[in-house]
Amino acid sequence: MPLAQAWSVALVGLEGHLVEVEADIAQGLPKTTLIGLPDASLSEARDRVRAAVVNSGQKFPDRKVTIGLSPATLPKTGSHYDVAIACALLAAGGGVDNGRLRQTAMIGELGLDGRIREVRGALAMTLAASRSGFERIVVPELNAGEARLVPGIDVYGVRSLRQVLALLRGEEIPDEAPPRAEPRLMSESLTRVPEVDLDDVLGQREGRRAIEASAAGGHHIYLHGPPGSGKTMLAERLAGLMPDLSTDDSLEVSAVHSLAGLLTSDAELVVRPPFIAPHHTASLASLVGGGSGMPRPGAISCAHRGILFIDEAPEMHPLTLDTLRQPLESGFIELHRAAAVAKFPARFLLVLAANPCPCGLTGSSNGVCTCTPQMLTRYRQRISGPIKDRIDIQRQIEPAARGEADGERPESTAVVAARVKAARDRQTHRYRDTVWNINSEIPGPILRREFPLDAGSQKVLESLYADGRLTARGFDRVARLAWTLADLAGVGQPTAELTHQAFQLRSGAPLTALSDARSVRGNSAA
Repeated sequence: MPLAQAWSVALVGLEGHLVEVEADIAQGLPKTTLIGLPDASLSEARDRVRAAVVNSGQKFPDRKVTIGLSPATLPKTGSHYDVAIACALLAAGGGVDNGRLRQTAMIGELGLDGRIREVRGALAMTLAASRSGFERIVVPELNAGEARLVPGIDVYGVRSLRQVLALLRGEEIPDEAPPRAEPRLMSESLTRVPEVDLDDVLGQREGRRAIEASAAGGHHIYLHGPPGSGKTMLAERLAGLMPDLSTDDSLEVSAVHSLAGLLTSDAELVVRPPFIAPHHTASLASLVGGGSGMPRPGAISCAHRGILFIDEAPEMHPLTLDTLRQPLESGFIELHRAAAVAKFPARFLLVLAANPCPCGLTGSSNGVCTCTPQMLTRYRQRISGPIKDRIDIQRQIEPAARGEADGERPESTAVVAARVKAARDRQTHRYRDTVWNINSEIPGPILRREFPLDAGSQKVLESLYADGRLTARGFDRVARLAWTLADLAGVGQPTAELTHQAFQLRSGAPLTALSDARSVRGNSAA
């Protein structure tokens, strides 16, 4: 028949859209026309498909060929439509059963010899095909591992166009040489959680308390102190305290990593929260995402449901660091481009680490600081007030004195992680009738209305707000943190003491009892 259809998937951000690939063969001079808002790489598919079809032993039509990609208003980018275009074209010429073709989604880039190369985003495309009702999908063999992570859809990993045609015709699948994986632009080690244990950290009682609370409630944390005090050690061990991802979160995180090119051919579902640590010289586009044509996810999206650790945070360009403001509040990032608007999830736990000054010796007993007051002011202002106001926990990390932990073995990651898991379970139960799971996610108005603090805790927060020591945003953040401390303590309601500790964790003040703090304020007033 002169007209046939196949199906592929277009990605706009992480959202997949089914694309109908139509091929029409008509009378006229030999010419291939591709319509439907293709980008440059897709427009080149005409030549790739022609060479692949001929070199696979098939006849390319010597007539007027029109390839249409619908919906026509949706921008199409990438080379993963090649296989669907080739199969639709051969079906229009009578070489493939069009009925079987319509029941199968297809993705893959064709080489000139007919080989099928791997593509990015196969997991997200397979998810979109499954949700649209397709029961099977054809993907490059190197992408089959990640595509099979999606339940409820049959995945066929193929090496060449010959194998695809044999599959559609019900013939024996010919043997082909194994494909060779393409070099990846991003290292898979970016998402590898450091294999370290919390019992390596001697002393640092307040620092350990801070990262435990951060992991339990998903609270952002800012660690500052002199070089060698243990800021990076604590940040790296935070990843091990967080519980495994839920099934839905695992699929979402895996889909982002697939689109970013972080999943290998033997991909497994990402079950541990990712740990992303970009260098402080990272560009704005590498952090939030971008690129020509359709935007790609950046480091903050790759850290979704995990940890984004920025060491030497004041050394990062202030404009780049300030781009985190909106994702810290909303949990996603929207990238507006001329072709489309791409939306990526970005609900990460932010960990910042910084020295107290450019030389790192302010307040240190190991040397004399040579920084001028102007240098100190400029350095500290590189992390803006709005960013700091969105960070729930801010702790000064001092070097541990030798012998500080003698006679006492620090708790291991496994012990603290079990306590964190129990606190997370309490939050899941408390918020079971809502769309939120942890304390850091629930909006302030909902928290105040549905889960109010007791009178004593409320009085503590109102006093701090009246003194100008808390902003309106800080009021809600301290309340959330107080709930997390209550969950860690195993009590059903934050007490005034726990609420005061939550404020101390946020303000960076030493952890003292509420009665001691009141005594200090009373003496100061006198």
